[in-house]
Amino acid sequence: MKKRIWELDVFRGICILGVIAMHFVYDMVELYGLVDWDYPAAFTFVRDWGGVLFLLLSGTCVTLGSRSVRRGLIVLGCGLGITAVTLGMYWLKLYDRSIIIYFGVLHCLGICMLLWPLFRNFPWWALLICGGVLTAFGFWLWAQPPVEHCWLMVFGLPWRGFASADYFPLLPHFGFFLLGAVLGKTLYRRKESLMPGVDTRNILIRFFSFCGKQSLWLYLLHQPLLTGIFYLILMLK
Repeated sequence: MKKRIWELDVFRGICILGVIAMHFVYDMVELYGLVDWDYPAAFTFVRDWGGVLFLLLSGTCVTLGSRSVRRGLIVLGCGLGITAVTLGMYWLKLYDRSIIIYFGVLHCLGICMLLWPLFRNFPWWALLICGGVLTAFGFWLWAQPPVEHCWLMVFGLPWRGFASADYFPLLPHFGFFLLGAVLGKTLYRRKESLMPGVDTRNILIRFFSFCGKQSLWLYLLHQPLLTGIFYLILMLK
């Protein structure tokens, strides 16, 4: 059995717990109006850019495994399931159209994993160039006006009036994914922990590592759980 790199699991665990905390605050303030709070600049920055860490981490991890297509199909399938659920919530008039997730972080991660075999044999410097160019091009696309073709939304050109609860277009995010692969091919080229002397039996390390290993399930289940909690609070008010 291949030995896992503990710090990557821990980092992923910290990231997914951060996502849950962000969604908890966002739901409490925006969706249910339980608290009137002006977000501090640090919160807004993490909310808007924290997802990039998942792309970098996923890009790092994809260089260490050999099942990126299988994993990509699973993650993409989960993303499409979320699209179906949010569409249903809109059709049932539970929320407005902005709740629909057309192309969120799971869609993006899934497609990135499916594309990885095309780049697997690139040397790290070629990945660095590709990742840098795609990231820069993606930021340029963000500055362009809306378009009329809805399918271009996948690449970073949304249509006029577009709104979504979670939007991670391939550009610039596939660029971040490839930059993460650079880290995998350089820092983790031996596929070993960079901190082998750390006692991984520490309770905090074991907790964050567990969360990291179960990050997909935590991502899928945390929002329904939060929704149930907030509906219960509203019923008791």
